[in-house]
Amino acid sequence: MPPRIQSQLVSGSFLPYVSPSTSTSSASSTCISKVTQSCSSRSFSSSPAAQTRLRNEMFSWLNGEGVALKQHTPGRTNYVSRLKGIGSNRPFPLNPNFVSEPILSEELRKEIYRRVVDRKQSVRAVSVDLGVDMRRVAAVVRLVELEKRWKQQGKSLALPYARAVHEMVPTTQLRSDMDARPHESINDLPVHRLTDPQIFYPVSESRQFTRMDAGRVFSAAPALPHEETAHSAANPAEAVSRITQNPSRIERVGKGADEHEVLQPADARIPHPHLVAHERQTLAKPNEHRENMKLYRERLQKEEKAEQERKSLAKLRAEQQTVRVQPDASRFEFRIKDVVVSRETTGPDGRGARAPGRRYGVPTYDRKKGQVKIPTRVEV
Repeated sequence: MPPRIQSQLVSGSFLPYVSPSTSTSSASSTCISKVTQSCSSRSFSSSPAAQTRLRNEMFSWLNGEGVALKQHTPGRTNYVSRLKGIGSNRPFPLNPNFVSEPILSEELRKEIYRRVVDRKQSVRAVSVDLGVDMRRVAAVVRLVELEKRWKQQGKSLALPYARAVHEMVPTTQLRSDMDARPHESINDLPVHRLTDPQIFYPVSESRQFTRMDAGRVFSAAPALPHEETAHSAANPAEAVSRITQNPSRIERVGKGADEHEVLQPADARIPHPHLVAHERQTLAKPNEHRENMKLYRERLQKEEKAEQERKSLAKLRAEQQTVRVQPDASRFEFRIKDVVVSRETTGPDGRGARAPGRRYGVPTYDRKKGQVKIPTRVEV
């Protein structure tokens, strides 16, 4: 910050710069004399600025209480709130509602990749065992694959930056005990668009109104017979398994572009519906831990088997609908697929997603900034 001019009268040496003109006329001389008289009666301000006091307070805090934050301790957060006694995961003392979420440690990240790729475990099973959301498990596998690819290509990695971040923010370490605190909630219920409106639906007092009935009301679907509703309420685990293992058989309502699936109960829409059945079994038979775990593994294997069968059938169906043509002495392969262009596929406005041609004429965005360039799928 430049030094301030001391409080003193302006000398005559400033007159050539103060006067608007250097003319030798009498009018100019009269103007210079007036300016000289006005300048000799005024002085520059030498009062300290308001920010100087604040800067002094800042440096006094840095040299006093803030000295403890100059060097961080590896493995611990270096937040100001630690000095205030608020908590180690709240970096802003004036905003105690903001919580710094932990990140995955390097050991936990490698363990996720090892289980999915090397041990051939499903993403769902790894998510339950390690307490990490399925989307994060898939992202970790994709990023580790990208990291290995970069190492093979000889590209440099920002390892010092990653180590510094892991030392200064809270991390979730790999633990072998089953009662370890999960990294995050893995069974959150996503908000469905059909549940946005508020509906008042009259129901008789003698009728049992379940979550399945509420989903049909939100979907504007007709009510099910009382016998079917009572059977689903008596066997909730079987009803949920029937929905999750056969999603293609879910009833659809509406016409044309407004056609949609009937909203299913919350037990079937959560990421891990088998955990609800396991909790019911545990509450019903708390002393039979081995039997409960056996049923849990069988239920999980059925879910994984059904999902693998759906993927295999979808892949086989796509292969049957695609004709591959590779000319002789050519390194290119043409894939031809029959399409149907009708009102059902294009929709009333001609922009239906199921119709072909909506991507024609669109340039590639592989080299554009902000586009996702990491692999979006890993075949395990």
